[in-house]
Amino acid sequence: MARVKKPKTTAKVETKEVKKEKPVVTEARAISRSVGVTPRKMRLVADLVRGKKVSDAVALLHNINKAASVPLRKTIESAAANAINNHGFKEEGLYISELQINDSIKLKRYRPRAKGGASGIIKRTSTIVVKVKESV
Repeated sequence: MARVKKPKTTAKVETKEVKKEKPVVTEARAISRSVGVTPRKMRLVADLVRGKKVSDAVALLHNINKAASVPLRKTIESAAANAINNHGFKEEGLYISELQINDSIKLKRYRPRAKGGASGIIKRTSTIVVKVKESV
């Protein structure tokens, strides 16, 4: 016995077009991964600028003679540029709301030692996460 397919009935449902409003953006961020400075050295510099205004932090990092100051300054400037260009924040009121320094990949290398031996070296890298907000 062959089955007979029943025609599908479709009910028309009226839908109201509701415009979804975009969520209000309160902060902008920038991330730098695999920066070639150890996290411990990076945190020493990050503690100096955490919570400061972006303009003050950039000026301070220009004058710090540490290897960590250059990638940290570039990441802060990138977060500020994201806030200004993408979210329409004002440049004067930006401050660093969050600054995280995390471990990134670890490169394992070997150093030659006496009598044909070798000892291991771990070359650590950092991840920088900067979030900036606009002061009210």
